Amino acid sequence: MPKISFLGAGSTVFAKNLLGDILSYPELADSTISLHDIDPERLRTSEKVAHKIAEALGVSPTIEATLDRAQSLAGADYAIAMIQVGGYRPSTVIDFEIPKKYGLRQTIADTLGIGGIMRALRTIPVLLEMAHDMERLCPDVTFLQYVNPMAMNMWALDRGSSIRSVGLCHSVPHTAGELAADLGVPVDEIDYQVAGINHMAFYLKFQRHGQDLYPALRQVMQEGRMPPTNRVRYKLFEKFGYFVTESSEHLSEYVPWFIKRDRPDLIEQFNIPLDEYIRRCEFQLAGWEALRHVFEDDSLRFRVVQDYEEMDDVRTDGSERDMERILHHLVQVKRSVEYGSQIVYAMETGKPTVIYGNVGNHGLIDNLPAGCCVELPCLVDKNGIQPTHIGSLPPHLAALMQTNINVQALTVEAALTGKREHIYHAAMLDPHTAAELDLDQIVALVDDLIEAHGDWLPAYH
Repeated sequence: MPKISFLGAGSTVFAKNLLGDILSYPELADSTISLHDIDPERLRTSEKVAHKIAEALGVSPTIEATLDRAQSLAGADYAIAMIQVGGYRPSTVIDFEIPKKYGLRQTIADTLGIGGIMRALRTIPVLLEMAHDMERLCPDVTFLQYVNPMAMNMWALDRGSSIRSVGLCHSVPHTAGELAADLGVPVDEIDYQVAGINHMAFYLKFQRHGQDLYPALRQVMQEGRMPPTNRVRYKLFEKFGYFVTESSEHLSEYVPWFIKRDRPDLIEQFNIPLDEYIRRCEFQLAGWEALRHVFEDDSLRFRVVQDYEEMDDVRTDGSERDMERILHHLVQVKRSVEYGSQIVYAMETGKPTVIYGNVGNHGLIDNLPAGCCVELPCLVDKNGIQPTHIGSLPPHLAALMQTNINVQALTVEAALTGKREHIYHAAMLDPHTAAELDLDQIVALVDDLIEAHGDWLPAYH
């Protein structure tokens, strides 16, 4: 049975979902689950949750919890990263509050933009430390990487480590489910092909029983039947002809057209939730103590249910009703759409599956730069994770992605070389930042952010 190391297991809710997924497969029920975190309190909670999930499923895995990363990784067959370097406080708050002083507003700030750049600079050194531990302790491991900014992190891992890694994100299946709901058709009847970069991949094919569904989606748009939270994506669909994988709140800060300080009408028209990630984090922190007490209550028994109910990455108003809804969800064990367990299952059993993974562009998408991180279909079986050659994307989609890849490339260069100038240039080329600030303001903003993050960042020269 495989040994699976959870790095950042104190992310209890996400760890709970992945544990439930993995242990729900009878073939994986005897796995060794090694939970690692640097926060002893959260690690203790996650360990209790793991035992309760196993009890609910009626299985007997070996469950261990350790503050020692090397102990967790020693002999691991799979490692799953779910860390957040710097946490909500101080780092995420810094990434929002300092740009605000310059008039630069963000929604999520974890993938691109000045927030994504700073998060990458904090995260890449830690991921590389983990990968170098793996090279020493478990060189044949498969590294399943869930941490944002996905494309920057994976590009750096591809350049800086020999470990077999894949970046995983749920935006492809989640968006397919949302579009199926908009069309009123079952999602399991939809056939699609997606390719591009993480959070900016596009549905190149979107069909049902061989029939193209894009005309029906255009009718949804023309009749104004799209959800209010999805106006940005439908606008991009109108102009570019293909539907993008990531949510409107994310997408609005990857392009220069929607968040403008002198155009409050755009914010209202496209229902853009500024500071959305701050609200989510505050809500989660406010509820953490309640969740911890629920999870650690010895009388709690998880309920195993069959139907998947999406709860991730949704906007919340922080209400008591929201908390009740989330608590109800959290005490259930149900199979999610996350790819992590599917990869482990396919590699262990040899039963093939197809997932969407983030990997280095080594001959996969012809009109995106060699080596950049791309998101596309991957076959998984006993031979591991095998990406699909896509060929060339529609040129206007590749051009749009290139505006994001420029930022990713320079941020990765900064992280790997320690050169401060690359951080400035990454921020100067960021579409949203450049649409709001001039060059001198961008340099000053970068300087302020580096100073504020202090020891959470390595030294740059």
